[in-house]
Amino acid sequence: MDFVSTRRPRPRSQQEFARAQQSIPGGVNSPARAFGAVGGTPVIIERGDGPYLYDVDGHRYIDFIGSWGPHILGHRYPAVIEAITRALDKGTSFGAPCPAEADLAELVIDAVPSIEQVRMVNSGTEAAMSALRAARGYTGRDVVIKFAGCYHGHVDALLVSAGSGALTLGHPSSPGIPKGCTADTLVLEYNDCQQLEEAFAARGSEIACAMLEPVVGNMGLVIPSKEFLTTLQSLCQRHGALLIFDEVMTGFRLAYGGAQSLFGITPDMTALGKIIGGGMPVAAYGGRREIMQKVSPAGPVYQAGTLSGNPIAMASGIATLKSLKQLNPYPRLAEVGDRVSAELSALASKHGLPHTVPHVGSMFTLFFNPEVVTGYRIATKSNTARFARYFHEMLDRGIYLACSQYEACFLSIAHTDQHISEMLTAADEAFAIIAKT
Repeated sequence: MDFVSTRRPRPRSQQEFARAQQSIPGGVNSPARAFGAVGGTPVIIERGDGPYLYDVDGHRYIDFIGSWGPHILGHRYPAVIEAITRALDKGTSFGAPCPAEADLAELVIDAVPSIEQVRMVNSGTEAAMSALRAARGYTGRDVVIKFAGCYHGHVDALLVSAGSGALTLGHPSSPGIPKGCTADTLVLEYNDCQQLEEAFAARGSEIACAMLEPVVGNMGLVIPSKEFLTTLQSLCQRHGALLIFDEVMTGFRLAYGGAQSLFGITPDMTALGKIIGGGMPVAAYGGRREIMQKVSPAGPVYQAGTLSGNPIAMASGIATLKSLKQLNPYPRLAEVGDRVSAELSALASKHGLPHTVPHVGSMFTLFFNPEVVTGYRIATKSNTARFARYFHEMLDRGIYLACSQYEACFLSIAHTDQHISEMLTAADEAFAIIAKT
């Protein structure tokens, strides 16, 4: 696919991307940024402010990605910037404990129902990997259940039928992963209770844990059924396996206590990321005290990180969580999500485009797929070529969306009614063009 913008020429972005390709594999430091699923050249961003991104060619975009989720407060939120600036005056990293680590840990424990102790790490991948190791160490078992289309970072044992960049690139697993690393990973269909029953009936005594996104964002937004979540929790409890929620994306976004507080399901362990760092590289994993006491140095399950809990990242996370607790933006964000979903759907219908627009709170996806997407099998029926055209038509109208059909978009408190109206107007124009092609 070769998309060249006529409405918003981006020659400097093209030049910068060509330069980056000489020194960085594919020109990007994460495949999700490469525009591989939609074609064309990635937009090279110079700065962000509130609801906006500005590229190196001087174009402004209303941002509905928010750095893939962290910026629920918008870019450069004053309280977060002030906290980072104050922390910088004291140094960047000490390689030693600092008070801010316990400050952020206490905020997380107070907010998230499942967490009694928490360990800070630097990325969602680290959080998922470490939670998996702790679960295996605690149970003394090896087998792990994951769900097709859920993405838990590039962990060897979990990069099987993964979503996000892996799904976009058409590689549900990756070269370089030995067969032994995934031999104990069972991959089931999301929202399929029968498969759950069969898996636990066959191997229940071997299963250490089941890990899932409680609301999927990495094959597009997929909503769990209540039956699916309660069945999974019941089977884990019955067979002595741990239930792990990967709330890297949903934590502090769908509710202050995450999806688990929204659904009333308390997992044994939780992985967090994105929002808890306020845009800085922060993630965490936590759970019941007796599980976390197995983690080194309290217990034998080893995990470490030189920059984990560094004071700059902690300051950003603390300011973000305190701001969210004070503002409680979730009711308004849910209302905006309702509006976006309903009006996008109405516009697509007006132009005769088969689609669905699932949303939960401040997360949504426009699937060019008439079926309700309940799992990986249905998600992959989506019209990705149509999505690519939609993406570029929106980009040329100043709307910055996720550059893959298989990703969620995110709302922030910086998005006003006017920003939403501008996005919907752009979508109406884009749909009219797509309907003619």
